[in-house]
Amino acid sequence: MSEEELRRQAVEVLDANWERDHTVPSRALYPHQWSWDAAFIAVGLAHHRPERAWRDLRSLFAAQWYDGRVPHIVFDPDVSERDYFPGPAFWDAPASPGRLGGLTTGIVQPPVHAVAARDVYLRCLDRDAARHELEWLYPRLVKQQTYLFEGRDVAGDGLASIVHPWESGLDNSPAWDNALAAVPVDLSLLRSHRRQDTQVSVHSHRPTDTDYARYIAIAAAYRDGGYLDEGLLERHPFLVECPSFNALLALAELALAGIAEVIGADAAPHRDRAEHITKVLVDRLFNPSTGMFHARDVRTGQLSTARCVSGLIPLVLPGLPEAHRSSLLEVARSEAFGLGGELPLPSYDRTAPDFDRLRYWRGPVWINVNWLLWQGLRAHGHEHEAAALRAAMLGVIRRGGCHEYFDPVTGHGIGAAAFSWTAALALDLMAATP
Repeated sequence: MSEEELRRQAVEVLDANWERDHTVPSRALYPHQWSWDAAFIAVGLAHHRPERAWRDLRSLFAAQWYDGRVPHIVFDPDVSERDYFPGPAFWDAPASPGRLGGLTTGIVQPPVHAVAARDVYLRCLDRDAARHELEWLYPRLVKQQTYLFEGRDVAGDGLASIVHPWESGLDNSPAWDNALAAVPVDLSLLRSHRRQDTQVSVHSHRPTDTDYARYIAIAAAYRDGGYLDEGLLERHPFLVECPSFNALLALAELALAGIAEVIGADAAPHRDRAEHITKVLVDRLFNPSTGMFHARDVRTGQLSTARCVSGLIPLVLPGLPEAHRSSLLEVARSEAFGLGGELPLPSYDRTAPDFDRLRYWRGPVWINVNWLLWQGLRAHGHEHEAAALRAAMLGVIRRGGCHEYFDPVTGHGIGAAAFSWTAALALDLMAATP
């Protein structure tokens, strides 16, 4: 497939997945609006339909909760409850001023939206109109960050905790295995709550029933606690500090600093917070013996031993200390991840005995995390390796289409076809200088 043919295919995917005021990730599997998907999609729409990029972000933040959280799903009221589980009836989200109840989930996803808003602004020819969009988004983005800094600093150490594996965006990553092991498994939940994902996707590619039963139990526990974040340590079964989530929290502050400069706000507090998070991230989640970052179970204080791509994502931070940057690069170049090879990085250590090349975040290649690593390589001046990673990403998309994820051995596309963030990020990669 030529680059022009790939560009045409990517545009067709984004156009086909546009739904009134937002883009769905995939018509069959993900028929609503997802939070971090919307951010990655906006990055690509900036090259195709920038007005849609702004509308996507606006529609997401129109569903922001009173406390600042941006829900991980905004449900389309025209989609039947039968077509996606867990749907709005399960989440039973409360109403808040200016927002109807029951149309969102109560959990969040990584805060990559400020990064997307800054990137869309930089690509817009009409800077006055784009500045107006930033002025609308900025206070909402700040409120999102404040919620994560304050409401989710469960351990009191300056890092945000996730209360569900889905909040990481890396749903069934081995990074959560130890923390999940403490959550009781009740498979009867799958009789009363029927999975929809395995009806439209290959079962062996999706999280296991055991994982899913735990996901339902954790979500129900947070819901039944009124989605309150006070006292989580005493009552909630899953609390983890994720290195990629917190690295993106810091990266969002740097993006907000850039946005603040555009609209005439004070950028200094954002840079200070980014510096603070980076320092705490290094102090708390870096393991010198593995040379990378790891998830920390807040309950036990233990770092996961799993070597996951989430542990490389802090490379996006320009303020990462040189020793840690070098260490991450060494791990990324190793046999475990294969930076510099013909394929992008897998989601999990290729050499691990439980590496699964087909099961969701336990091995397959995902374009969004590779795109983030590509950004990190460029930020630290590793242009040659950044160019190689860009070529590897475009190579698998060109051969396999705009799939949800890819086989880390063959490069074949797997998961949902016509997947929006893959299409969007392909447009961004093609627009970049090789």
